[in-house]
Amino acid sequence: MTPIRTSTRFLAAFATAALLALPALAQAPTTPAAPSDAPKVIGQPQQPRLVPSMIVLNAKGAKLGGGKLVLEGVAPNAIVFADRPVRSAGHALTAHLLEEWTLNAPDSFARTPPNATVSVLSKAKGVVDAVVVLKSPKLEGDRLTFDVDVLEGDLAGGDGAVSVFTDLVNLPLARRTGHRGAWYHGAN
Repeated sequence: MTPIRTSTRFLAAFATAALLALPALAQAPTTPAAPSDAPKVIGQPQQPRLVPSMIVLNAKGAKLGGGKLVLEGVAPNAIVFADRPVRSAGHALTAHLLEEWTLNAPDSFARTPPNATVSVLSKAKGVVDAVVVLKSPKLEGDRLTFDVDVLEGDLAGGDGAVSVFTDLVNLPLARRTGHRGAWYHGAN
């Protein structure tokens, strides 16, 4: 007898025994489980807390000049992450992040614009960078334009993909769009 036939016979016998046992199991008396007043808890629940985070916007290209930063082919979502000890990460829709520049909140970016590093790949130079203050964003399709104050650097020679690293350092109040990204950290 080959091993395959032995396995097949064993499975057939097991299946037959299981089918014969089903009526007996259906008639077996059951006792209901004792009710529990305490909910099941997994892990250590904690209150969510605000953590300083960074926003990274990505685009296919960027131009800087005349007090404007223009991002072409901007991604529809941004990366949001926090450093140690939290190390949270997530995504937020770019359109939702731009709500941070409205005047509806006392801590809005319209009142206190954030600094950002704009880093663009360059075939000739490797990478070119500029540090800017981001103001008054305008999103039209996949083109995002900011009014900017240039603090240092320029994007001359930048002809490739771009990342904009925007800082959210030590916010005293919860961001209005915090529920959409990784600004809040729940359990460690």
